[in-house]
Amino acid sequence: MKSYLSLDTKLKLKKLLLLPSHIHFIGIGGIGMSALAMILAKNGYSISGSDIKNSPILEDLANNHVNIFNTQKESNIDKILDKQNKNILVVISSAIRADNVELKKAKKCNLQIIHRSEILQSLINQKKSIVISGSHGKTTTSTYITSILSILKKDPNAVIGGIVPLYKKNYNVSNSDILVAEADESDGSLVTFHPNIGIITNIELEHIDHYKNLEDIIKVMKEFAGNSDYLIANYDCQNLKNNIEASKWFSIQKTSGIDFALIPKESNGCEIIAEYYEKEKFIDLISIPIPGIHNLSNAVAAIAACRVAGILFKDIKKVIKYLQLPSRRFDYRGLWKNRLIVEDYAHHPSEIDAAISIASTIKNTKNNLSEILPDRIVSIFQPHRYSRTKKFQKEFAKSLSKSDLVFITPIYSAGEDEIEGITNKSIGNQLKNLKPSLEVYTPDNNQDLIKLIKENTMEKDLILIMGAGDINMICANLFLELINNKINNIAA
Repeated sequence: MKSYLSLDTKLKLKKLLLLPSHIHFIGIGGIGMSALAMILAKNGYSISGSDIKNSPILEDLANNHVNIFNTQKESNIDKILDKQNKNILVVISSAIRADNVELKKAKKCNLQIIHRSEILQSLINQKKSIVISGSHGKTTTSTYITSILSILKKDPNAVIGGIVPLYKKNYNVSNSDILVAEADESDGSLVTFHPNIGIITNIELEHIDHYKNLEDIIKVMKEFAGNSDYLIANYDCQNLKNNIEASKWFSIQKTSGIDFALIPKESNGCEIIAEYYEKEKFIDLISIPIPGIHNLSNAVAAIAACRVAGILFKDIKKVIKYLQLPSRRFDYRGLWKNRLIVEDYAHHPSEIDAAISIASTIKNTKNNLSEILPDRIVSIFQPHRYSRTKKFQKEFAKSLSKSDLVFITPIYSAGEDEIEGITNKSIGNQLKNLKPSLEVYTPDNNQDLIKLIKENTMEKDLILIMGAGDINMICANLFLELINNKINNIAA
């Protein structure tokens, strides 16, 4: 198959960003911001950044000569100016509010300020680019593509919205002329990207803080599709099929009229056996070592991208067995007091449905995810953003009702102001109305949450921790025994 990665016209037609010697990231600990900061640092730029939350990502940045401020204050800008004069670029994301004191100080000092998407746009314009977007599955699909290409010695540059197991980080820097990047649709900035190969995994109403309705998201995705030299899209998504013109379609439901298809034949909660087709022709039976039908869709999207990029299927098949989900995507953490602990980034009803579906498959098939065969599914859910919670309260309740026991934490605001009447208890009330027999807890604080988990879970529970905020950190003390055991085993 011909490769559709080309730089023939890209550098002639697309603007490259000229960067000053020093670049400061406000909110550098964010998963997208940190990846860009690290790539620039490894390319010789002087980088600094600020973030109010400590994390392993900040430690990694500091270890790579990035100057980290653990607060966000006006004095941070003063300190940078003392060393760099005014030859400074300030980078922000949509998560940085207009009243951020560092941002206000940067404006007062007349420093150049740009959105993170402009940095990514420039990287895309300099490389043979594969850019992945969609409402769900972006990070997983991006992880699969980078993993396949890396194992096949293509060593792409990568900017990913999660931790890639192969790299153990959310980026990769290399001398390759290929870039794999995840395009976040949450703020609409992806319309500035012009990739060689664009991928859209699906379209669903999301990011209520930015989009008024589904039509707004479709409009943005249409523009991204039009800006892509070559577009690969999911035929199984009605919103895509009805609104987007694709160069190639992929599916896990049908083969007729489909360019790339993976039709599931058997699933046991750890792997899926599927038939692979190209242009309706059966090619091979392959095993995808990943749970969840939705992840099969992500897998065929990744295969499609690699094939369109010119990779032979026989080579792809050789490395499929090494695929792993990114961090916090049905991430099995181990056992705690004979309970299975799984983390998932799910923060939308569809994503909760997908995570609980995998857990149900494991429970029902008595899959050997671990030596413990789970009897119950326990969901711990942290709602993310007041706007999203208000819009999807009923849908959250419906998704969570498929659990055997539910804990709903206080809402992670992500910088949003509170909305009156919208709390974890409002979701709990919806859930109790829907399923009165279900045991539901809506604690007022994190201390109460941990206490309730300890008191009400039992051996052979599969505890599914879901949310895009800091719920994984809140529950971290539950893992102390697990982590200490691992350390002791390594030491032995």
